[in-house]
Amino acid sequence: MNPDTRKKLMGVSTATLCTALFKRGLKNQFIQGVLPLNPGLPNMVGPAYTLRYMPAREDLNGIEVFKDRTHPQRVAVEECPAGAVLVIDSRKDARAASAGGILVARLMVRGAAGVVTDGGFRDSPDIAKYTMPAYHSRPSAPTNLTLHQAIAINEPIGCGDAPVFPGDIVVGDAEGVIVIPAHLADDIANEAVEMTVFEDFVQETVMAGRSVLGLYPPTDPDVAGLFAAWRQTKGR
Repeated sequence: MNPDTRKKLMGVSTATLCTALFKRGLKNQFIQGVLPLNPGLPNMVGPAYTLRYMPAREDLNGIEVFKDRTHPQRVAVEECPAGAVLVIDSRKDARAASAGGILVARLMVRGAAGVVTDGGFRDSPDIAKYTMPAYHSRPSAPTNLTLHQAIAINEPIGCGDAPVFPGDIVVGDAEGVIVIPAHLADDIANEAVEMTVFEDFVQETVMAGRSVLGLYPPTDPDVAGLFAAWRQTKGR
């Protein structure tokens, strides 16, 4: 992805990105039900690389399947490009883990930007200490083979009710994860940066005692001048 776009998305919130996408008619790009295991980390930003699970059939998912070097879960972990986010479609089912601490660690040392599942991770206390962002719905100790069969890599998926196409730009912060269609990423990043500057001005102005009426959205005639002066003072 464009390095400048990545830099800009590192400094904006998923809330702001949701509004920018809403203005373009996209209302369902926020992945529902996932939270960060390590919320103190910087934003997660990177293109989506996907893994899809289907319901496991017992005769095909014994523990021995992990000896197969072509097992899709293992292949996804070994082939997810550096700088990408592995996004896992677990059908919003956290009764069994999507992955565990060892596989997430492998993603981290290979340079992935993060990992997201609408299911759960096992070894979550360990993952919470990693320096790579990870998002899930809740901890889940049972192995993925209990309920999930890894079936496809890098194809369109749904994750937490959000559509995710390979190469879409995934952004995560302390609130959650949003998926930006790849062709919109540059424009959305530029708009979100400008929105963030204005929202910072609004926040500071509201904290100083001004009403939001006429300020947000800016319909009062004095707001533009106040914002310009504030921006010059802040060097933004």
